[in-house]
Amino acid sequence: MDNSTRSDAHSWAPRAPLVGLAWVLAAAATGWVILTDDLPGRVLLAVAAIGLALLALFGTVARPRLTADAGGVTVRNLTGRRHWGWGEVNVRLVHTRRLGRDLATVELDAEDDLVVLGWFDLGADPVDVVDAIRALRT
Repeated sequence: MDNSTRSDAHSWAPRAPLVGLAWVLAAAATGWVILTDDLPGRVLLAVAAIGLALLALFGTVARPRLTADAGGVTVRNLTGRRHWGWGEVNVRLVHTRRLGRDLATVELDAEDDLVVLGWFDLGADPVDVVDAIRALRT
């Protein structure tokens, strides 16, 4: 999802309906933990509820996940933001094959950091994201 704040800035974030679904599923799993009498089932559901809640929290707090403008790129996570100017970062599109599927990811290689962002992180096709970033960089 491309949310332009200005004509020369683009940002990408996880899709809001997916984040909302993660919150709903976390709440449902928590409710199921409370209502079930099966101890092994409770443990399994508790782990699932915690995992879904963490995923939903990340999708809520780390918005937008990637921002690109004339000054460089900014990546947001749970603890804050990292900004790199265009001279400090190398942006590339990487295609890998996993479980019989071709996956595209955006790699940001900056200083001593490597950030890998996929479709879920960006809410958009990584190919389109790299094209938009390259258009801003030139």
